[in-house]
Amino acid sequence: MKVQKGFATPSYALARWQIHCTFAAMIRVHDFTFNPFEEKTYVLFDETREAVIIDPGCYDKEEQEELASFIYTEKLTVKLLLNTHGHIDHVLGNYFVKQRYGAPFLIHSVEVPVLRSVKSYAPNYGFPGYQEVLPDSLLAEGTPIKFGKSQLDVLFLPGHSPGHVGFFAPEQHLLIVGDVLFYRSIGRTDLPGGNADILLKSIHQKLFQLPDEVVVYPGHGPTTTLGEEKVSNPFCALPVE
Repeated sequence: MKVQKGFATPSYALARWQIHCTFAAMIRVHDFTFNPFEEKTYVLFDETREAVIIDPGCYDKEEQEELASFIYTEKLTVKLLLNTHGHIDHVLGNYFVKQRYGAPFLIHSVEVPVLRSVKSYAPNYGFPGYQEVLPDSLLAEGTPIKFGKSQLDVLFLPGHSPGHVGFFAPEQHLLIVGDVLFYRSIGRTDLPGGNADILLKSIHQKLFQLPDEVVVYPGHGPTTTLGEEKVSNPFCALPVE
């Protein structure tokens, strides 16, 4: 089994647009698969129709319209734009979302240099139209994200990138984890700011302290649960006692 390649992208044969809806208490989660890296973009909302968009990877007009059409059809009000981290595949749609909805953009302070570096290499990856967006505010562990009647806890999860975060809804057992943990794999650590030891520490000391039934929504590939990965992930499973 191989660790994710590219920007931690698994080689799953996914449709260009894939929506997955999960009812977790009052939070609904819809995911889209965007851009050549097959990155997962998440829209979370509750019965108030207030929503947050996490890691918009939509780059071309077709992908942008797919996201916008869903938000329009569901009559959502976009309250926040959030990035788990600043790698190119997770931020390609930041400009579109910011311009279309005017929502405040948040990322962790340690991750800002990673975000700022994208414009220097985006053309080399085939994205000459990338437009940079700088954060309006900063994420911090211990400061929750609130929208509608819902709340997400911010988890600081460095390793794949230096300022990577996850978003956790404890009552719903829902975890948006970016590129830290995948179904039977983990994020790559050979990009600038990556560190394998720190990544495993984030997984073992933060994620694996959460309940087994927590559903993991990763930045690429299918959902999983923490319980499954604690037992079956070849890169980070806990030792059998």
